[in-house]
Amino acid sequence: MKVILKQDVKTLGKKDQIIEVNDGYARNFLIPKGLAAEATTAAINEAKAKQKAEQHRKDTELADAKALAAKISNLTVTVKSKAGSNGKLFGSITSKDIADELKAQHKISVDKKMFNMPEPIRSLGETMVEIKLYAGVSTKLKVIVENE
Repeated sequence: MKVILKQDVKTLGKKDQIIEVNDGYARNFLIPKGLAAEATTAAINEAKAKQKAEQHRKDTELADAKALAAKISNLTVTVKSKAGSNGKLFGSITSKDIADELKAQHKISVDKKMFNMPEPIRSLGETMVEIKLYAGVSTKLKVIVENE
């Protein structure tokens, strides 16, 4: 019997996947527990439409992320901070500071969690910071730290 999974089932497959299972297993376990629905023609068409819509959404997000990556790669963000005579900052520049300055200077909103910074910036000068915008899409942003 063909069924469409309503939830992820560990041994069978993922949500909205169409699979073939034994009749008894479907009627006595999967369908009563709400884990699956019988794969009628209408249900199959609906599941395929959902998959198509989801794929379109993912393609759109990927295209938007690539466009944003191309835009960010040409930008420079300048952050001002107090520093000592040897070029060491009194504090540090974190991903939140860079995200706030990117929004203020270039009107581009990027979540601070997207920045890939192993440790905060603690010295004056120029630094390249990696930003992961989407799965498989990342770019580098030039950050210049200047003394106030």
